[in-house]
Amino acid sequence: MAGLAPGRWSHRFASLGPAFYTELRPTPLPAPYLVGSSPALARELGLDEAWAESDDALQAFTGNRLLPGMRPLASVYSGHQFGQWAGQLGDGRAILLGELPSEQGPQEIQLKGAGLTPYSRMGDGRAVLRSSIREFLCSEAMHALGIPTSRALCVTGSDAPVRREEIETAAVVTRVAPSFIRFGHFEHFSHSGRHDALKQLADFVIDQFYPGCRIADGNPYANLLEAVSARTAAMVAQWQAVGFCHGVMNTDNMSVLGLTIDYGPFQFLDAFNPAHICNHSDTSGRYAYHRQPNIAHWNLFCLGQALLPLMDDQQQALDALEPYKAVFPAALQQRMGAKLGLATVQDGDAELVDQLMQLMARDAVDFTIFWRRLSHAVAGFAEPLADQTAARLAIEPVRDLFLQREAFDAWALHWRGRLQSQPGFDPAETQARMLATNPQTVLRNHLGEIAIQHARQGDFSALRRLQTALEQPYTALPGHEDLADFPPDWAAHIEISCSS
Repeated sequence: MAGLAPGRWSHRFASLGPAFYTELRPTPLPAPYLVGSSPALARELGLDEAWAESDDALQAFTGNRLLPGMRPLASVYSGHQFGQWAGQLGDGRAILLGELPSEQGPQEIQLKGAGLTPYSRMGDGRAVLRSSIREFLCSEAMHALGIPTSRALCVTGSDAPVRREEIETAAVVTRVAPSFIRFGHFEHFSHSGRHDALKQLADFVIDQFYPGCRIADGNPYANLLEAVSARTAAMVAQWQAVGFCHGVMNTDNMSVLGLTIDYGPFQFLDAFNPAHICNHSDTSGRYAYHRQPNIAHWNLFCLGQALLPLMDDQQQALDALEPYKAVFPAALQQRMGAKLGLATVQDGDAELVDQLMQLMARDAVDFTIFWRRLSHAVAGFAEPLADQTAARLAIEPVRDLFLQREAFDAWALHWRGRLQSQPGFDPAETQARMLATNPQTVLRNHLGEIAIQHARQGDFSALRRLQTALEQPYTALPGHEDLADFPPDWAAHIEISCSS
């Protein structure tokens, strides 16, 4: 058990007491096998790489065997789902084993798909191979992109049947995060009138993750709401900048630490469509790409309502939410400016971005390929603005993405002038910064689907190859060029829903 000695486990969440969870054992799965793993995360957790791929690890991370020091439990929470109060929810298929130390502090280790819990409602407590591979890959991909996220240590599979729209096979994802506490945890105790437990939870979160909220002036719980709002705003700005659609932003899927959690019907945009709906179950388009910033604010308002019993009055909560309206647009503008190679923010930059987004939407331009090609085009901007020859050649691959090319030409000339107006503008340095901001490879739906289809046949080579590219998203890896190409026509017909 190298790296998993009993004394390494801690259980901060369990210290809250039984009102917050139910202790239970995972339900075993027959004949488990390793689907994929993250050696980098194993190292961060101090796990011996050989042990992490051993049968002991396989059995432990499938839920078949408890190791000394583990204390498994499922937590209770409530929440709003698709805008409606859903009442009590909870970890219906996720079981927390405890915490392990890491370079970034204690990390909770949670098994998703580990069997029935008291909060499974009508579910079976299981996850399927399809969705587990998607969560594993996207967790590690988002981390490599620099976006706050839960991580995934490994995926294990079993031939045990699981019924969804059709019969599939079972899998378990070992998820890792400093905490899986959600907005819904606070809603649960607030809506049930258990304000002592609500205060206990809020104090726990402040003491463990936001100690500055108690030191700062004012009500510490209002300070907590403001801090969570700022982290959430920054996270959603990163989503929008990279073209990520979460798909199911219910309050029980929102992290109090501003992490991306609960990967289900997510998608990275192919053709740019601001109104794109990635979740086939989202018939009203509530969680469309362009609505994500407002939905995040709505969810924060729900968190504010839940924390009201701990504040002086309603205005205090409203004041704590107000900074979101400034933090999000500022964070998004900074990130979009960086994608354009702008070293500073100037008047007119917002209009430059808005005009570009309109052009991209009008011609359904591939989001990731556009930004990558734009990064390369900067190399041709060494000559003065009046000299168009080199610039025209450099921008041609970007121009080819548009149908209405004269409109793009006008925008590109404006953008080039803005770049060259920057003091000390250096095309090579600007290109390097843009290439480190605009990824080469993201987890497109069709790439995940190919890895899943191979894995269903027992072949995990496509998964490992894709994982390698996703762990280095800003690098053009030789032999992986196809992973950064346009999606095939059949990709537009992939349907991802809440079923997993």
